[in-house]
Amino acid sequence: MALKVQAANIGLLQSLPYTPFSSISGALHFTVPKPCNSSRNRKYRFAFRSSQLGQQEEERISFTEPEISLIEALIGIQGRGRSASRQQLDAVERAVQTLEGSKGVPDPTNSSLIEGRWQLIFTTRPGTASPIQRTFVGVDSFNVFQEVYLQTNDPRVSNIVKFSDAIGELKVEAVASVEDGKRILFRFDRAAFSFRFLPFKVPYPVPFKLLGDEAEGWLDTTYLSHTGNLRISRGNKGTTFVLQKKTEPRQRLLSAISSGVGIKEAIDELICLNQTTGKGEPELQEGEWQLIWSSQTETDSWLENAANGLMGKQIIWNNGRIKYLVDIILGLKFSMTGKIVKSGSRFYDVTMDDAAIIGGPFGYPIEMENKFILELLYGDEKIRISKGHKNIIFVHICIV
Repeated sequence: MALKVQAANIGLLQSLPYTPFSSISGALHFTVPKPCNSSRNRKYRFAFRSSQLGQQEEERISFTEPEISLIEALIGIQGRGRSASRQQLDAVERAVQTLEGSKGVPDPTNSSLIEGRWQLIFTTRPGTASPIQRTFVGVDSFNVFQEVYLQTNDPRVSNIVKFSDAIGELKVEAVASVEDGKRILFRFDRAAFSFRFLPFKVPYPVPFKLLGDEAEGWLDTTYLSHTGNLRISRGNKGTTFVLQKKTEPRQRLLSAISSGVGIKEAIDELICLNQTTGKGEPELQEGEWQLIWSSQTETDSWLENAANGLMGKQIIWNNGRIKYLVDIILGLKFSMTGKIVKSGSRFYDVTMDDAAIIGGPFGYPIEMENKFILELLYGDEKIRISKGHKNIIFVHICIV
């Protein structure tokens, strides 16, 4: 069985300007990162464009170096912490402790910066704490928010799960009071679903009055950034929360992939941001990269999917070698190795020609060959976006 793919002439491709993904069907470019563990060229300010009411405006989000370390540790963690490895959890905890030991906003509960809607990015114990956490926090396709309004006649803290713009949301509210400069006391007292297709709210079936102490708790804000954009809180049940008011483009891309909404626009934004920052020519980074999204759905043939990089992991070595690795079943793996040769500023000629089914120390060779041009569209130490076989767009995250 042989797979042969003829690539387009690269000379014409190199002279073409970038065309936004959302404005065409299929054409993109790719820019690549440094090794997965590299911290070179670390940024502290993200500039991007957003469109509201037909007006184009540039929005800037600034982070300190310790804040960037936390965000870097969180990139790629799924389920807001539920699926995190021990290594990932340790990295997040180190970054959290560093920020908690730094000088954030003093007495955050008395600051106006704590007011507003916060998006939950990470929690250490999604299976505990409030009823809303136990049910929804670990689901990536839902956005989870916390609203904090303390400087009103009716101080409240509310947890919100947004299912989608088309479906609606669940809001669980609590009466709140400030105990000191860091601690908020709360008691859940009402909750309801707001569905877009219904003209009324549907009560959430939790009898808060009968829960007694279970409906009460406290929340300490252990770090609040001076920009009012990043917050770390710890709850009475030992849970750690990381929340942001505004997320940066990579976070929005991962969120879009989880929800399945706005992926092309998020890719566009990230690539355009990369171009406006004036980075030098990218290089393909070594490391182990997990595929999390592609612009083409899988076919009925798992072997064809695996050979085209539509499944599993991609391992890149600094000696110009590349491997596709896909777990099949019962310890069996599909492995396909090849070589990469740089042929342009952001282009690579890829030849995959050594395929096998691996089971322990044994391998069954498969005669396959796949040739294509890899174009790097975006890359850093955590995320890589590329265009490869048949102009398919791939999004990978670095896992090693």
